[in-house]
Amino acid sequence: MRYEIKGETLPVVICHLDPGEQMLTEGGGMSWMSPNMQMQTTSSGGVGKALGRMFAGEKLFQNIYTAQGGPGMIAFASSFPGSIKAFQVSPGNEMICQKGVFLAGEMGVQLSVFLNKKIGTGFFGGEGFVMQRLSGNGIFFGEFDGHIVEYALAAGQQIIVDTGHLAAMSATCRMEIQSVPGMKNKLLGGEGLFNTVITGPGHVWLQTMPLANVAGVLRPYMPSGN
Repeated sequence: MRYEIKGETLPVVICHLDPGEQMLTEGGGMSWMSPNMQMQTTSSGGVGKALGRMFAGEKLFQNIYTAQGGPGMIAFASSFPGSIKAFQVSPGNEMICQKGVFLAGEMGVQLSVFLNKKIGTGFFGGEGFVMQRLSGNGIFFGEFDGHIVEYALAAGQQIIVDTGHLAAMSATCRMEIQSVPGMKNKLLGGEGLFNTVITGPGHVWLQTMPLANVAGVLRPYMPSGN
């Protein structure tokens, strides 16, 4: 599989497949394709795994696209202004991503639910309690809100993040929630009550324009139901 990512604000990844090669995506993920691409809908692992994907922000069913009778082409476009990035996963090199990040991937990539073991993360961190685990062996494409900034953290090195800005991290990283110190900071700082702390070793990818933040900015300008 060869691919090219085009566009900046609203990107698209165009995949060129050899005969018989396959791509896996969410229902509705395909944007355009060559006529010889054949689609098959699947639950990919049965009802249990399908329900797990649903909790991770994905759809119950996935579509498999196969290049039939010759080379094929298929494109997957971003659904929101932002970035598309390719990742390689392999045994021992897994990824943890925010809900809804998975756009498409090779058939060797496995998508499952990741539950953060620290219960405080779920109650206080907003995003981050239920996430996606990408494992297996192959390339997948992630869809992110805004521009992506990558940091490589050494063992024990930390970075403090507003939770919505966390896009993805290596499975070797740890994530936990810390309360903002000081009552004055909590009440008047305007940064919320909690921050997410990522601890290495591993890589972390941060997104500059979380969709929830955009919705919050636009909310005062939306017509009310009155």
